[in-house]
Amino acid sequence: MKRPDGFDEPSAAEDAPAAQPRRRRGRDADTTGPVPVVGGPRSSGERNGATRAARGDDPSGASTSAFSLKDRLATVAGGRSPWRDRSAKAVPTDPAGSTAAKASGSVPPRIDAPDGTAAEAKERAVAARRQARRASSERRRVERVEVRRFTRRSRHRRATLVSLGAVVLLLVASVAVAVFSPLLSLQTIRVEGTQRVDASAVQTALDGQLGTPLALIDFDEVTRELAAFPLIASYVTETAPPHTLVVRVQERQPVATVAAGDGFELVDPAGVVVQSLDARQEGVPLVDVGGAALDGPAYRSVAEVLLALPVTLRSTVDTVTASTADDVTLQLTSGERVVWGSADESAKKAQVLAGLIADQARRDPGASVEYDVSAPDNGIIRTR
Repeated sequence: MKRPDGFDEPSAAEDAPAAQPRRRRGRDADTTGPVPVVGGPRSSGERNGATRAARGDDPSGASTSAFSLKDRLATVAGGRSPWRDRSAKAVPTDPAGSTAAKASGSVPPRIDAPDGTAAEAKERAVAARRQARRASSERRRVERVEVRRFTRRSRHRRATLVSLGAVVLLLVASVAVAVFSPLLSLQTIRVEGTQRVDASAVQTALDGQLGTPLALIDFDEVTRELAAFPLIASYVTETAPPHTLVVRVQERQPVATVAAGDGFELVDPAGVVVQSLDARQEGVPLVDVGGAALDGPAYRSVAEVLLALPVTLRSTVDTVTASTADDVTLQLTSGERVVWGSADESAKKAQVLAGLIADQARRDPGASVEYDVSAPDNGIIRTR
């Protein structure tokens, strides 16, 4: 067949790329050169080589028999074929031709494996994972800081509410234990301040409160029980956790002695009999109200006068007489007589009396006199 004008048969250097391919992992050691692409464009050298092979013209001097369709399919599938071996052996090394073939687009691009061994690649992968973990940890740390910064107010509010709730719960629990728990029940009653009152009798009277929680003691009942003791003028109760009730008693103090048949009775300012005696007690004035009741005005006036006197002066009073509330008269142990009158301004009258006694003692201590302080602004000393 006559070739067209200008068509020259390509040289052996143009039939196949001459660049010595690099060995790549994962491919056959005997496989060199690019893998043909199914349906891809082929260069003029490849077309001419196929034509020469079909005609029997082999540039390398080998067998000129044409390769079959089976060999082509094996080449496309990546297998070994006689034609592939022959073409691999016949391709000369020509870097310039290989570069030109790549530039023309006839050879697909190759992905070269990175330099280095498998151990180095593993180390690089481990370092990359470590760096990724560090970056992830740093990102989480920054996120936590930002979350704390933007939720600080809500966290403080929540902490305040939790603290307040805990305090309220603790108070409620404490009150419940104090009020209802037997851990703080009454087991001991202690009575203090008694001289004439029998302390054991007071404890026996209050035994009904034993076993009651201290917060639930019935103090009205305590008052009713202690009212049966006339010598108790007043009292104060105090709870001493966990199991004790303290009762501090203020006893009635006698200020006068009154005759009662063959004996005497000690009475307090309210006219309550504190103690009964067979003989008169020294230091306590004998009061005579003319048979009037001890809760009457005459005795109340006498009691007020006696309470207004200083302790040293009261101890020198022997007897007190009064038929009414306005004619109180005192008889001293030294023999002097004191006209007191009513109980009005008793404190001032007591001061005047003390001054008159001191003045008389300086002038004539042996004289028998009478002191009149019924008018406290004008104290009088009368000679008897």
